[in-house]
Amino acid sequence: MSADTATAPRILVIGTGDTKADELKFMRECIEASGGSAVMMDVSVLGDPPYSPDHDKHAVARAVDATISEIVSSGDENTAMTLMAGGAVQLARMLHQSGEIDAFIAIGGSMGTDLALDVALCLPLGVPKFVVSTIAYSHLIPPERVAPDLMMILWAGGLYGLNSICKLVLSQACGAVVGAARIVLASRAAAQAAGPTIGMTSLGSSCLRYMKTLKPALERRGYDVAVFHTTGMGGRAFESIAGQGHFCAVFDFSLQEITNHLAGSVVSSGADRLENAGARGIPQIAAPGAVDMVDLPTWQDLPAKFAQRPFHAHNRLIGSVTVDADDRRQVARTIAAKLGASKGRSAFILPSGGIQEWDVQGEPLYEPEALAAFADEMRKAIPAGVEFHEIDTHINSDDFVVKALEIFDRWVEEGIIPRGIPVKGVAA
Repeated sequence: MSADTATAPRILVIGTGDTKADELKFMRECIEASGGSAVMMDVSVLGDPPYSPDHDKHAVARAVDATISEIVSSGDENTAMTLMAGGAVQLARMLHQSGEIDAFIAIGGSMGTDLALDVALCLPLGVPKFVVSTIAYSHLIPPERVAPDLMMILWAGGLYGLNSICKLVLSQACGAVVGAARIVLASRAAAQAAGPTIGMTSLGSSCLRYMKTLKPALERRGYDVAVFHTTGMGGRAFESIAGQGHFCAVFDFSLQEITNHLAGSVVSSGADRLENAGARGIPQIAAPGAVDMVDLPTWQDLPAKFAQRPFHAHNRLIGSVTVDADDRRQVARTIAAKLGASKGRSAFILPSGGIQEWDVQGEPLYEPEALAAFADEMRKAIPAGVEFHEIDTHINSDDFVVKALEIFDRWVEEGIIPRGIPVKGVAA
C-alpha cells in the first residue's frame, strides 16, 4: 500500500546511498507501507546511489558552499564526512523550516551516526528523530551530542547488506518514526494550548523530593512543569531544551551531574551543565541538590580513589559515593562561575541543613564537616549579581519549597517570568 502523499507524514531519510542502497530502499518501502512518505537525502562522498534521491550529495555539498570534488580533496574520510554533516544539517534545517519534512531517520555505522547526531540536534524538540546505528547508546557517544528526544536502535546484523535480522530492525525503526510523526502532528494543537513550561531537575523522588509539592503548586499557578531525572542523559535533555528556549523559567535543584563530570564519572550530562538556561537569559533558581555525591555503575568495581568513601547502592545499575571537602569546594566554585555567567536573572538557595536524603544524621552519606566546607566556599564564591538565599534547613523540607516559591512569585510580579494560564476553578 503506497502512502497518500497529501496526508502522509514526510520522513527525511538520510544515509550513504553508494554503500547502503539496499537498506535505504528497504526503509523507503517500510515508510510508505506504514503510511508515510520518504524524502531521501544522499550523503555519499565517493560513489552514487542506484536510485534518484530527492536531495543528492551535490545539494548537500552546496549547503556548505562546496563541491563534492572539494570535499573529496579536503583531507581524509573524517574531514569529508564532517563537511557532509555540515551540509546535511543546513539542508535538513531548511527543509523543516519550509515545512517539507515532519520527521527524520538515518542509518549508519560510526561515521554515519556521527553525521546523524548533528542533524538530530539541529531539528527542534518534537520533530521525531530516529537513528539506526551500529553504536546505539554506546559510551562512544558523548552526552552533549544526543538530542533530548532522540530515539536509537542497534543496527544488529546489518553491517553489509540485507538479511532477516536487519530487516526486522529497520522495519521497527521505520514504523516507529512514522507512528511518532503521526501522533505528534495530531497532538500539536493540544500541546500549544498548555501554559508556559517550567523546567525542573531532581534526582529521582527518594533522594530529592521537593517536586512532589513544587510541581502541583506551580501547576495551580497555570504552568506546565517538566521534571528531569539527573542521571546523565536527563540533565543533557534539560540543557538541550533550555538551549532551545522552551522554558519560561527553571528550578535547577539537582546539580549532581556537575560533580559527576568533575570526577570523571560516565554518568555525565556534559561540560555545559548549568549553562544553557543562563546563556538564553532564562530566569533560573538553582540549589545544590546531591552535589556531595558521585554516581557510578554499581556493576563495576569502585575506582581506587573512591574505595574508602561512604557508598550507597541505589540499585543494581547505579550507586553513589560522597566526595571530600576539597572536591566540594571545587564544585561550589564551578556552580558560582556558571551562575555568574548567566545573561538572565539568577538565584541560588543554599539549604545548609542537608542536600540529599541520606545527608542527615544516622544515614550513610552524612558528612556535616564536608557540607560545611561546601557552604563556606559557596558563600565566598557566589557572584554579587546572583541572589543568594541561605536557609537553615534540609533541601527536602517544606521550608525549602516555600523559599523557592517565594522567589518565583516575586519574579512573576516583577515581570521577569510570564504569568501562567489560570486553571478554571483552581486557586493558586
